[in-house]
Amino acid sequence: MNALLKVGNLEVSYGSITALHGIDLEVNRGEIVTLIGANGAGKTTTLRTISGLLKPRKGEVTYDGRNITAHKPHVITAMGVSHVPEGRGIFANLTVADNLELGAYLRKDKIQQSEYERIFTLFPVLKERIKQSAGTLSGGEQQMLAISRALMSKPQVLLLDEPSLGLAPQMVQTIFRVIKDINDEGTTILLVEQNAHMALMTAHRGYVMETGSIVRSDDAKSLLKSDVIKKAYLGG
Repeated sequence: MNALLKVGNLEVSYGSITALHGIDLEVNRGEIVTLIGANGAGKTTTLRTISGLLKPRKGEVTYDGRNITAHKPHVITAMGVSHVPEGRGIFANLTVADNLELGAYLRKDKIQQSEYERIFTLFPVLKERIKQSAGTLSGGEQQMLAISRALMSKPQVLLLDEPSLGLAPQMVQTIFRVIKDINDEGTTILLVEQNAHMALMTAHRGYVMETGSIVRSDDAKSLLKSDVIKKAYLGG
């Protein structure tokens, strides 16, 4: 397998506080890879650095063989890496349709009807809500919209930050089922998720982060079986 996304010796600081201590990770084409760890471990910082929202002090991010470390976020998105941030970041005062259209803003081509149909197949409720203001949607529906908007940019890599945060159990199941469907259709996914059990059940491989360092990596099944992981993250 060839790595589509690679992070090498990445160091990131917030002022005098070092948030990432020289981390290395890679995501192969077609994989779902998850980053698990406690709050404050550096998971969100990692995604924000990959997508260009944060600049590293040291190290590099490569995508499809190209160094994208110094690129601006909109350039990285246009290249094929789309970021669904924690907290969703939808435009609450715009309609569902407007939000979807904005997802394709950086594209040179026109949105095809088949793309809308794909979204409505993944999330049928969005078809019913298409003319509603996004701010009137439930939390789960807003998460669906955030993922859908990212898909409208036609990403090769989707960065998902805490997609199940604050959602009801049934909605969590729906979101993770769709994550698998998106991956089955060919999109590579790097997933940050507090719900370590669901993340590892969905992913092919996982990295475990503690205080800005990666302390373990393995295939997801092995991590699920690990007594140390069970005790620390799976309530076992």
